Amino acid sequence: MTDPEATIDLYRTMCEIRAFEETAARLLGNGELAGNLHLSIGQEAVATGVCSALQPTDQIATTHRGHGHCVAKGGDIERMFAELYGHTDGYCRGRAGSMHIADPGSGILGATAIVGGSFGIAVGAAFSSQVLGSDRVAVAFFGEGAAAEGSLHEALNLAQLWSLPIVFCCENNQYAELTHVSEHISGRIHEFASSHGMAAAAVDGNDVLAVREAAETAVARARAGEGPSLLECETYRWSGHYVGDPERYRSKEELDEWKARDPIARLREQLRDHHSDAELERLDQEVRGAVEAAAQRAARGEPTPPELILADVYADAPEVTDG
Repeated sequence: MTDPEATIDLYRTMCEIRAFEETAARLLGNGELAGNLHLSIGQEAVATGVCSALQPTDQIATTHRGHGHCVAKGGDIERMFAELYGHTDGYCRGRAGSMHIADPGSGILGATAIVGGSFGIAVGAAFSSQVLGSDRVAVAFFGEGAAAEGSLHEALNLAQLWSLPIVFCCENNQYAELTHVSEHISGRIHEFASSHGMAAAAVDGNDVLAVREAAETAVARARAGEGPSLLECETYRWSGHYVGDPERYRSKEELDEWKARDPIARLREQLRDHHSDAELERLDQEVRGAVEAAAQRAARGEPTPPELILADVYADAPEVTDG
């Protein structure tokens, strides 16, 4: 195992992601939140491993299932809850909800409900970095469902053609909404890179150390001007496509098999070489307590008033004069 202190930080981040999502799901079930939630419980190792390889100035574009990416990139959990509550102190002043959180100051360029919507955003960010002579790297997170979008190949082609500093990270969680990956993708997703001459790797997405290692290699290449990479991280979402999904498309046996490969439990077992069960239990309780407290503080915020609906949507038009 790598440095014990760095590894315990990975464990903490994964626990924060899971605690955030479990708390959000409970609040939705209690009627305290409205709208849909798309959870990434079971996938925490991918967001954590990739974002641990990034600098604060690096940028990510993510998806409708993006809570974990936001937390792992340094997002403030209280402000995330405030956004879910529709309160003015949320990241987008309570108007974006769960699927559209953004914080450019943390390098979070935005989550989007558009399937494959992260591709163009991240490629644009990488192009901007190249033009400005910055060493900043961009990451496009996407699911295996988005791998069937033609825009992925457009993005891969342009990124490789211009040798852009970008990493494409596919979280292959086995199901695009209700459809198994075997029913809509021909071949392996990371192999798509070969037709573009792009570096690629397939990794166990439930092994945070393996994900981090692959991400560090890809990010280093991008930062050194050696071009883009495509990572395929094979993982599994424990919850349905959305909270309340009846999940008739998969068996309990399949779900139990993947739960036995829990990325958090897996790292916890490795951490026992350096940390006692009591220490790890205290950390777990500390994280859950902090997340719960953040949710409670966010709940006390001010609801976003209707008059702010169009704020920040339109820029002031410049005055046009004759001549």
